[in-house]
Amino acid sequence: MTARRGQWQTAADVLGQVARQPGITRAAVARELRLSTSSATEVTARLRDLQLLTETPAPSQGRGRPTTVLRPHPRGPVVLAMELRQADWRSAVVSLDGVLLDQRSKRHRSRRPDAVLAALGVAVAGAKAEYGDRLLAVSLAVAGTVRGDHLMQATTLGWSAVDLSAVVGETGLPLLVGNDATLSGVAEARTGAAAGAGTALHLIVEVGIGGTLILDGSPASGATGAGGEYGHLPFGDRSLSCPCGAKGCWDLEVDGRALARHLGDPEPDEPYAYAEGLLLRLSEPPVGRAVEAVVAALASGIAGLVNAHDPDVVTLGGLAIPLRAAASATFAAAYGESLMTFHRAKPPAVLDSTHQQTGALRGAAALGLDHVTSSTALAAWSESHL
Repeated sequence: MTARRGQWQTAADVLGQVARQPGITRAAVARELRLSTSSATEVTARLRDLQLLTETPAPSQGRGRPTTVLRPHPRGPVVLAMELRQADWRSAVVSLDGVLLDQRSKRHRSRRPDAVLAALGVAVAGAKAEYGDRLLAVSLAVAGTVRGDHLMQATTLGWSAVDLSAVVGETGLPLLVGNDATLSGVAEARTGAAAGAGTALHLIVEVGIGGTLILDGSPASGATGAGGEYGHLPFGDRSLSCPCGAKGCWDLEVDGRALARHLGDPEPDEPYAYAEGLLLRLSEPPVGRAVEAVVAALASGIAGLVNAHDPDVVTLGGLAIPLRAAASATFAAAYGESLMTFHRAKPPAVLDSTHQQTGALRGAAALGLDHVTSSTALAAWSESHL
């Protein structure tokens, strides 16, 4: 039994490399995993027999033994990655190399939980009908606090506790749920700007700010899965009440709602779109001052998290990217001034995320692929494909 578990763990490790580096060669996998040539050949042959991978000759690199490129088998497993956002939802079918296929999106006709979940359920049922037994899991990124398959609170949607299991309905598919900012961080750590970092801090501004601390490619999710709610740290004005129930949340200082407050405008229905519009009007002095105030609040809060977590790198997504670009000098000054002295000589780099618009969807894909390429899942696939 131990030998079988080890066999499937090696297979899972190989598939993990395929997901992290689409188009990787068998020789490169062997180097990454420190496998002998014979072991790499044996495990990839088994994965090929199980309709998990295919091998095609790699382009010639001159002298040396020829190798092959590893790609998902056309009849191999897939997952359905989905992202639930304030105004719409998106989905993609994902094969074992992590590539997003058949991408779709649709705006909410209603923001009532039952209506939104019903729309997602129709998409899941359609994918199940198309892919059949190849579809092994549904992975959902949600803009809110999650525990298991329950959404505990989503202030941007105006939802409180919601059971998300209706998304998979009667399909029998497992539902994997994660916070959108957390999953964006996973995507950056696996294949983006934080790839290779042992400790990475990812932050994304949309409506409020969320994020995650990534340790060796996996998020520090906390005791109940609700870790990373950085937007609800008391970095803001204590006289302001947040929809989450707390006062003085950082959320209220760094997005379109904050910009509107600085300008004396009513709170926008779609804060992200409102902020994007203001960034086109930077030549107007009141707008420029509002942007600088928000950017300073963003940068000083990031420095506080650097002081707390000591990451190798910080990655930014969503509205944080154009905000920083609009007031880069203000960001640099506020970031530097808020760091502890010993960090200032060599502060962690703050990088724009690689995946940006697709980060949460790619992170959901990674969560789903981790599930279907686990030792247990591979053993079950083997039983049905031998």
